[in-house]
Order: sequence, then structure tokens, then C-alpha cells
Amino acid sequence: MPTAGERDYERLATLARRRRAELGLALNDVNAKAGGLSNRTWQRVEKGLEIRETNYVKIDGLLQWAPGSCLLVLDGGDPVPVADAADAPGFQKSPIPLSPDERAEQAREAVQLALVGTAKGATAEEIRAWSDQAVQELRKRGLI
Repeated sequence: MPTAGERDYERLATLARRRRAELGLALNDVNAKAGGLSNRTWQRVEKGLEIRETNYVKIDGLLQWAPGSCLLVLDGGDPVPVADAADAPGFQKSPIPLSPDERAEQAREAVQLALVGTAKGATAEEIRAWSDQAVQELRKRGLI
């Protein structure tokens, strides 16, 4: 039993194993990769070992817990299953914000699609260059 201020990795391990069993998830590479982590990282959680702080939100997603649930458990709280959060009064789901690089990539893809349909005879290299120029201009203007 951890003392005050210590994180309870064993409790998280127990709750994570229980939740994985409830969801019928196998502890394998396919499921781990689907959640954006390695099987080894997932195994560390279920063995009661510490992982990088940034990976806990990935475990939350795999276990269908609201973001921050693993950290709540480590600090003595209880996880919040996503279904419970979605049933709360006044619940509104927010889209996950994209990183600047993801926004730039989406803008680049949109420009490329528009150019493919309108720039007859343009090479793939020209379309890529124009797309990169458009993304640079959007960044310069603070739009992405």
C-alpha cells in the first residue's frame, strides 16, 4: 500500500486487468498498436510498473476510460468509463484537437485534392510543391 503522495501502480494494474477482461481485449501486439503503444508498455501497466506519463492517456483509450483516468487511479481515484461520461447530463463530446503538424498535413491533402481536380497536366511533383506553398502561406497567416 503506497504512502500518502505515492502513486498506486498495483491498483492501476488490478483495475486495468479487470477492465481489459470486461472488454474482452487480448493483451497482444495488435491491440496495443491500435492504441498507439507497444505491447511491452501495456504489459508494464498490468504488472504494476511505471510507464511514461504521456502513455497513460493511450491506456485510457484502450480501456475505454475517459482521458486522465489512469492518473486518477494512480492518485487514489476511480477511472471514468467513457460510456459513463457520455451519459452524464450536459455531456458534449469535443473533437480531439489536431497538432500543428496534423493540421498542416490535412491542409496539404485538401490542396492536393483540389489541384488534382483542377490543374490538368500538372505533375505530381508540381502539385506537391504548390501544396507545400499553400501550407506555408496558411502558416504565415496563422490559419494553421
